[in-house]
Amino acid sequence: MEKINRCGWCEGDSLYEAYHDNEWGVPVYDDATIFEFLILETFQAGLSWITVLKKRENFRKALDDFDYKKIAKYSEDKIQELLKNPGIIRNKLKVRATVTNAQAFMEVQKEHDSFSKYIWSFVDGEPVHNRIKNYKEAAATTSISDKLSKDLKKKGFKFVGSTVMYAHMQATGMVNDHEVSCFRHAEIKNISKEENR
Repeated sequence: MEKINRCGWCEGDSLYEAYHDNEWGVPVYDDATIFEFLILETFQAGLSWITVLKKRENFRKALDDFDYKKIAKYSEDKIQELLKNPGIIRNKLKVRATVTNAQAFMEVQKEHDSFSKYIWSFVDGEPVHNRIKNYKEAAATTSISDKLSKDLKKKGFKFVGSTVMYAHMQATGMVNDHEVSCFRHAEIKNISKEENR
């Protein structure tokens, strides 16, 4: 069987490879999915993405399928229950930030019709296609992620530093940071062309 060329960061772990092959870098315009990635990225702060990915299903169960309308109304009892849940990352500040971020997310929706419209405006509604030869060369932050991070913080979001937001942009296809030799680089480019036709 012919070897598939993938980005180096995901090779050797089937969960990582499946995420890379099917989700990473695909443009996401749906608010519910954008919120899920946003929350997972905030839990990743200071940790590796694979750690979060392995707990994703547990997060899904614990956080009502990432339903931001429900999360925005979580009580102190619910927060305490989450902090006792061994299946998720039990960081007190991050768990509380999830509730705050759900509330702020809905405020942005009110202001801009959708969160998607707001966040995609930072790249003029079009994915940015980079030409990375080796994933280690990829930026950790850019002037766009700096601007986005600053704006989200102003709107009351927590754990949305520039590095977290750039990872979010990569995950949701606002930027295509697949290595040029990776089979997904061209595929993603074509997806975004079709979406914008």
